[in-house]
Amino acid sequence: MAEMTLFEKICAKQIPATILHEDERCIAFRDIAPQAPVHVLIIPRKPIPRIGLAAEADEALLGHLLLTAAKVARSEGLAENGYRLVINNGPHGGEAVPHLHIHLLGGRQLLWPPG
Repeated sequence: MAEMTLFEKICAKQIPATILHEDERCIAFRDIAPQAPVHVLIIPRKPIPRIGLAAEADEALLGHLLLTAAKVARSEGLAENGYRLVINNGPHGGEAVPHLHIHLLGGRQLLWPPG
């Protein structure tokens, strides 16, 4: 059996986190190393390693993650001025934890290009 990822341990409440949203399909919590004044991670409870490995059967879950990100952005006061959603895929994409997650960044002007 594979060892649980950091995010699976957060979902299981084995590691504490500042949770902003939680439902049967996902959880949203503050990043411990924020890259913007607001930096929230939205993760599925289902352990999908990365977006590139999501299956057709995950379509509804992926939509739910995006709608949850928008809901959390509104609750964090980001809707009016805007925010950024980022999904990293693989080592060259900046993926640090092999569990699909969406970064919600806001609270300041975000520049382009990002990296």
